[in-house]
Amino acid sequence: MYRFLAGIIITLIIVGIVQYCTYRNDQKQEINMNSALIQQQIQQVGKLIVTEGHFSQVLSYRNTKKNYLDIFSANKKALVIINAKVTIGYDLRKIKTQIDETNQVVQLTYIPEPEVNIYPDLEYYDVSQDYLNQFGAEDYNKIKDRVTQLIGEKIDQSDLRENAKGQLLGELSKIYILTHAMGWTLQYQEDTIRSYDELERLRF
Repeated sequence: MYRFLAGIIITLIIVGIVQYCTYRNDQKQEINMNSALIQQQIQQVGKLIVTEGHFSQVLSYRNTKKNYLDIFSANKKALVIINAKVTIGYDLRKIKTQIDETNQVVQLTYIPEPEVNIYPDLEYYDVSQDYLNQFGAEDYNKIKDRVTQLIGEKIDQSDLRENAKGQLLGELSKIYILTHAMGWTLQYQEDTIRSYDELERLRF
């Protein structure tokens, strides 16, 4: 009788150990599968997203040069018509992440800054210049710098940056939806993202 009971107890212990090991193995496999799926999603998000805009501006350029003890002056001027294409983009291939399988946490450690590119098309009208003050490379560089400044101001007054950020959030939301569905936690640096609204409020 004693041996019979001992055999039952040993059998139950063995069955319990086997079930526990099986559960742990299945759980480990599930975590590995989830981790691989999350990594795949992050790789799919890793692309260049670009918002494009077009701006027009008229710039009047004038330069006066004094000669002969400031008695005489030589002038040059031009009317510049500016048509510029502007792109603002995020290279999401530069996103840095860390995956903590033990605690089931995906951490976004770095989101790249937006890349702003300005492609100006300049047309010169009403160009006039005196013999002693003619257009040169320095003038064109000054005009180019002024154009960049003017278009930069227009970008800041427009909704291009917000549109680009909206596209960025659309891509990041794919990671949030996936991690949330799997019961994982998404963090940006040290902040835990518990909803899409919190994702929208992130500063980057």
